[in-house]
Amino acid sequence: MDRRVARAHAMKLIYEWEMGGDGGEETRLNLLEVQPGEAESDYMNGMFEGVVARAGEIDRLISEFARGWTIERITRVDLAILRLGTYELLLGEVPSSVVISEAVSLANTYSTEKAASFINGVLGNLSRARRAEAQSGTES
Repeated sequence: MDRRVARAHAMKLIYEWEMGGDGGEETRLNLLEVQPGEAESDYMNGMFEGVVARAGEIDRLISEFARGWTIERITRVDLAILRLGTYELLLGEVPSSVVISEAVSLANTYSTEKAASFINGVLGNLSRARRAEAQSGTES
């Protein structure tokens, strides 16, 4: 399993959690093609646990940058993708262009035809705002 697959599995865990599941051990083992503790497993678990831990902050950012959309109106699959992408942008460990590209790829695979451009727009706006905020902070 590679990071792209681990990211897709993390999105599925986030979706399950959103739908009232707990992203439990049985679900995780069913998703994994490797043994827990390997790099991809750690990545998947870290992304899922990070999203759950920071869900309030993540949802506020999504609401801010999904102009004209409420969290309740966004499809659950798209919301899971947005939550994962937003969390990755907040971490700042992966270049924003890669985070956005991966989120768009997930949308193309798991959601509707229009979802990719919506997700691209929300995450792109968030990324630009964070970059502008960082630049203004270093100029002060």
